[in-house]
Amino acid sequence: MITATTSESIKDIQADAVVIGISGKTLTGAAAELNEATQGGLQSLIDSEKAKTGSGKVTSWLEPQGIQASTIVIAGLGEQPTAGDCYKAGGAAAKALAGTKLDTVAFYFPGIDGVLLESAVAGSVVGCTGQELHKEKPSLHPPNQILWATGDGAAVNAGTKIGDGVNLTRELVNQPPNYIYPESFANRAAELAELENVTVEIWDKEKLLAENCGSLLGVAQGSDFDPRLVILRYQGNNSENPSMAIVGKGVTYDSGGLSLKPSDGQKTMKCDMAGAATVVGTIKSIAELGSPCHIIGLVGLVENMISGNSYRLGDVLTSRNGKTIEVLNTDAEGRLVLADVLDVTLGLKPDRIVDLATLTGACCVALGLDIAGLFTNNQSWCDQIIESAAEVGEEVWQLPMTKHFSEQLKSKVADLRNIGAGRWGGAITAAKFLEEFVDSTPWTHIDIAGPAFADSAKSYIDGGASGTMVRTLVNIARGL
Repeated sequence: MITATTSESIKDIQADAVVIGISGKTLTGAAAELNEATQGGLQSLIDSEKAKTGSGKVTSWLEPQGIQASTIVIAGLGEQPTAGDCYKAGGAAAKALAGTKLDTVAFYFPGIDGVLLESAVAGSVVGCTGQELHKEKPSLHPPNQILWATGDGAAVNAGTKIGDGVNLTRELVNQPPNYIYPESFANRAAELAELENVTVEIWDKEKLLAENCGSLLGVAQGSDFDPRLVILRYQGNNSENPSMAIVGKGVTYDSGGLSLKPSDGQKTMKCDMAGAATVVGTIKSIAELGSPCHIIGLVGLVENMISGNSYRLGDVLTSRNGKTIEVLNTDAEGRLVLADVLDVTLGLKPDRIVDLATLTGACCVALGLDIAGLFTNNQSWCDQIIESAAEVGEEVWQLPMTKHFSEQLKSKVADLRNIGAGRWGGAITAAKFLEEFVDSTPWTHIDIAGPAFADSAKSYIDGGASGTMVRTLVNIARGL
């Protein structure tokens, strides 16, 4: 799919469909021109509320008179559009049109600035791309070309690259576990080395053993697939130390281990590497944008399976930093993987760390399925993430990190236990466990267990992986 700009008027452009963004009931720019060409038809649809103008709402108008295109999609931007509104509008319009194979779709979003335009473009790239990677006849078909009626080619270019990063994350998560496992994921990540200023380092099992990554290796030992750790470096400036490290949990399939999940709980466990996929998608977008920053991404890749060699309840694992961990639930494996990856990260001396993980069902209980949970040891760093998420329209909410939750992680036989003492506050005790492996480096943990994967579609995006937090992290990186 190609994105480009156009200067053609909405009534004259030769396209299979046009999308007109509407904010409120006063028509300006291309919307006013379209209304005139259709002899007041657009205004009539809006006034009669047959066309919805609320954020993310779309209305199809077939065979309109007075223009060349055979289909118009009216995309609601809301009264005072935000970047999130424009992302949803672009996505919803593109998704509505993707049910049919089209050559060219032209978007006209009058009255929005470059920041909002960038989000709308990203939304359109994501919205028309589905999860049906292995269907002979998928239901969504990206058009061959998306045109944006603007002179701001930089915003269109940037929005496309951000959308592509989100889609890479989505594709990695949506691939089934017989396609994406530690080695194949690492190979996909290695492809980013083709981008300017990106280098990729992959640790295999032997290297992980040599580096004493006993916590990660303990989780991996029940699988026939050997683990990997991938280090992605993007150096867009000459700073010695990375300004940010992005760390991701990469459990490519999670059976729960000996603490076996029920069948329904395993059906979507291909998504348990969404944190790692977010790292890869983010680095791709940052590199393609050419952002003048120094960023590293690290992902720990394992499969949590059952065999005669699986790690057991009661085992004591020795992590890379020397802390010993009593295993009391093999389905609390993501934190064991991240423990070693975070220690590797510290050795690279980043100014700040953010990790992403589909870590706990408890976070879904607390915040639902659309909001990511934030946990931090440094409030100013967490506030920066909150602000960035708000700017791009992604939902996050900070949860407490009260010291007494650490008491639940004390073990009688080791330095730590891998679960809390009871069922309450599970997302917090998981975060407190991770905090044991970041020292004093500013760190924020993002639990994306809720928003990373959806069973059903939304108006602006297909079901399956969402690519959540890629846009937030790219936004942060561009400001460093």
